[in-house]
Amino acid sequence: MIRLSKETDYGILLLTSLASTPEMLVFSARELSEETRVPLPMVSKVLKTLAREGVLVSHRGAKGGYALAERPEKSSIGQVIAAMEGPVALTECIDHPGDCRQEPTCRVRKNWAKINQRVMDSLESITLAEMTAPLGDRLVHIDGARPA
Repeated sequence: MIRLSKETDYGILLLTSLASTPEMLVFSARELSEETRVPLPMVSKVLKTLAREGVLVSHRGAKGGYALAERPEKSSIGQVIAAMEGPVALTECIDHPGDCRQEPTCRVRKNWAKINQRVMDSLESITLAEMTAPLGDRLVHIDGARPA
């Protein structure tokens, strides 16, 4: 099963909370914890990771906290997942080419690479701004086609 970590799930929740403000305001970890009901230690951990990876900007001082590094329309869910989890790789050979003994004769590696790229393209096509509201009837199809 392909599954995001709890930290990544919380990271997206925290980022969409930040993205739903009309201007790029600064929020403390405590404020975000209260708003999202995610425990403060987890919020602090996730925010530090997102700041270290450049998704958030941290501000020190009495009015300090965290703000989005980019406008929500410019940040993709793919970027957030990569910041939290590392590169998206559905199989080990996509993540670590050359490590598999089967690689020289593997018949499916190129197909996995193609599938992996389509998943990444789908994740990159959804922005934080879109995540702040339901997508409605719009579905993202792996083959890139959109429903009529």
